[in-house]
Amino acid sequence: MIILKNEREACGMRAAGGVASVVLREVCAAIAPGMSTRDIDNYAAARIKNYGGKSAFLGYRKYPCHVCLSVNNEVVHGLAGDRRVQFGDIISIDVGVSYEGFIGDNARTIAVGGCDVLAQKLIDVTEKSLYEGIGQALPGNRVVDISRAIQNYVEGNGFSVVREFVGHGVGRSMHEEPQVPNFVENKSSPRLRAGMTLAIEPMVNAGSADVEILRDGWTVVTKDGNVSGHFEHTVLITESEPEILTCPENCQLRMQAG
Repeated sequence: MIILKNEREACGMRAAGGVASVVLREVCAAIAPGMSTRDIDNYAAARIKNYGGKSAFLGYRKYPCHVCLSVNNEVVHGLAGDRRVQFGDIISIDVGVSYEGFIGDNARTIAVGGCDVLAQKLIDVTEKSLYEGIGQALPGNRVVDISRAIQNYVEGNGFSVVREFVGHGVGRSMHEEPQVPNFVENKSSPRLRAGMTLAIEPMVNAGSADVEILRDGWTVVTKDGNVSGHFEHTVLITESEPEILTCPENCQLRMQAG
């Protein structure tokens, strides 16, 4: 069942999205060569706590970390540990925050100090594909319109879209209906209605779309070893243009109101 949010609930989603976005921004700014992924996870946990939130990931389906940290050929759900990021690596940071009963979910891929041309193009294309998808998040459209926009942009730039993992509805729960694939499926697609809140999140590989899960049971990697990118926003479908809920302004406004 798709849960439509009323204005009060939309305000709650804005607050949660604002906190999630500020934490993501601060974590990205703090990452430097030589940091371990455990260091990054601990820093993220401290920033989430600073804003009065809780990690929406820690303990969810027994996930053991506060945020997802996926390096180079890791696609999503990477685990924090002793691995140290190096200059030239790319790392995807996925931050989900539970705040006053609602969840904000967002992700970004960054270069650690710098990266090669292919990795930078992958980052740029993945980010732009997210906004191509958001541009189709209009009332009266269908979920597949978001999917098609992302897939067309990614494949038009020579990259591939991961099939095994998709975006989703989000609200009081981490995963709500509907699913939001980043590719066109051969089945009926829900119509978008005002009040829907979606986590739109293209996961894009530089090589093949094929992925596998490591023996830790969580970390998803590309089968061919090529690098992968991941961007995500939580978006509210309105009566007109889509509203990106995971933006720092929502957190700043919340702090001012408090």
